[in-house]
Formats: sequence, structure tokens, C-alpha cells
Amino acid sequence: MLKRRTFMAAAAACMLMSPIAHAEYKAEYTVSTVLPSAFPWGQAADKWVELVKERSEGRINMKVYSSAQLVSGDQTKEFSAMRSGLIDMAVGSTINWSPQVPELNLFSLPFLMPDHKAIDAITQGEAGEMVFKAIEKRGVTPLAWGENGFRQLSNSQQVIDEPADLKGMKIRVVGSPLFQDTFSALGANPTQMSWADAKPALTTGAVDGQENPISVFDVARIDQVGQKHLTRWGYMADPLVFAVSTRVWRQFSPEDQQLLKQAAIDAGQWEINKSRAELDETLARIKERGVEVTELTDEQHAAFVEATRSVHEKWTPRIGEALVQKAQDAVVNRD
Repeated sequence: MLKRRTFMAAAAACMLMSPIAHAEYKAEYTVSTVLPSAFPWGQAADKWVELVKERSEGRINMKVYSSAQLVSGDQTKEFSAMRSGLIDMAVGSTINWSPQVPELNLFSLPFLMPDHKAIDAITQGEAGEMVFKAIEKRGVTPLAWGENGFRQLSNSQQVIDEPADLKGMKIRVVGSPLFQDTFSALGANPTQMSWADAKPALTTGAVDGQENPISVFDVARIDQVGQKHLTRWGYMADPLVFAVSTRVWRQFSPEDQQLLKQAAIDAGQWEINKSRAELDETLARIKERGVEVTELTDEQHAAFVEATRSVHEKWTPRIGEALVQKAQDAVVNRD
């Protein structure tokens, strides 16, 4: 009898400690994003929530909180909040998380990725695995990739087709030192501010320009705040990462962890395909509003690459020589 009681007590204790005992799941999990459902970024999060609810038959419920509202609008604090468990999950930008995960600065190296195949070669290869391990080491479990797109340059002053055109121009950039270095190398005056503050600053002329994917330019109607010149230079791309606080991740059963991960992979691929398919239509809409779009020649593009070479030299040691090399190899050997 005593043995039986001891066995049952031990079994009960194991059930309490086991992730399989998911009676303690939250009624609702928070999912942080910077951009809402009008943008591909927000749509990626919505799709993830939808797939998880459907596949778990309503056992796992998630709610999206956009505009970085869970961190009072400061998107650079999102990763830390997730690591500490204040935020359960997120579809986040590699840029916004780079202050806490230096390896994520890889994607901000200017002109590293010339096309979509280059992005895929990095994220789906060894370099992508190395980046995910770096995120995991810091208390967040990455599940899948999404895409915010190549970032293009707009301004209210003039056509920009060579580095000299940027001299002295005030450009709004995100809170990453690498962006400061890139635009300083081009002779501009980079001004760091959150997205919430960017549009008012463009409206008042406190800054002359900004850089963002064209989907953001389009939906946010940046052309309405004097941004009449758009240069398609694709100087960097901004992959998104679907992730879960590791503290929260450990609460899920192995089966539900797989469900969450596969749903993230599927949502990410859906959003990437959708975003890329809509690019031409989006660009046409922007042109119809009177925005002058500049396409760089190979020679003009090469001048920008050369002007920002010092940024690579400075940042490669911080990101990791091995990781940068893996990424460069992936780009060279892409299909």
C-alpha cells in the first residue's frame, strides 16, 4: 500500500512538472508586432494566430497587439520583454531585436543581399541556423522566418541616385547603431526615432527622408507627408522572425510545440509569397500618386556599395566573422 501511494505521488509530481500537463495553458497568449493588419507584417501574425487556433481546435488562443503597444511603442524593447516573459510571443524584426542579439545585424549590412534568392539562401541555410541559435541562446525560441521586405529610400528634397545626393540630408532611421553608421558613411545626417514618431517628423520637415519597404510606404501613405522621391536601392532586407519566449515555450507539450512551429512556418511562407507577389502592383500604386521612382543603374548601385564598404569592415567582427562568411557564401552560391 505504501509503495502504491509513493508511486502515485511521484506520478502526480511528474505530471505537474511535465510540459504534457497543459491544464495550465493561458486562456490567451500575447503576440507582439510593430505594424498592424493593414501591413504584410501584421498579416503574418494574424495568419499564425488563425492557424494555431484552427489546428489546436481552440485549445491555444493568441491575440495580436500591434504598434509595439506592449512595450509602450518602443519596438527595440520587444525582445527583452519577450525574454523576460512579459510578452509571450512575437513576429519581430531582425532590426529591432539586433540590440540584444548582435548576430541579427547581419541582415542590416548594406548591400549584402541583392535579391530575394539571396535572402532565402541565407535564412534557409547554415547562416539562418546560426542566427536562430544565437536568438535561442538569449532566452527566446525562434520558430520561422517571415519578411518585411527590401528597404527603399524616400525623401522630400530631390532625386537620389548617387551617394553625394545624401550629403547633409536628415534621414529617419531605426534605433540601431549600424544604421547610423551606414547613413553617416553616405554623408547623411541619420536621426534615430521610433516609427510612431517618424510620420509626424516627416510632416513637419524635422527630417527630410526615411527608409522602409515599399509596402510600408504604400499603406502608411508616406507620399502624403512630402515624400515625393523614392529610390529603389534595396540596400538591405528585413526578415521577420516568429518566436516564443522560452519560458512560455517550455509550458507547451512537445506536440503543441510542433503545432506552433509548423503553423509559424506555414504563416511565414504564406506572408513571404503574398508580399513578393504584390510588389509590382504596390509600386504601380505609388507611381500613380505622383511619386518619382528612381531605379539605379549597375554603375550607380556600385557607387553606393563602395561608399558603405567601411560599414562591413567595422561590423563584421561584431556580428561574427564565421556568420558573415557563411552568409556571403550562401549569396554567391544561391540558385
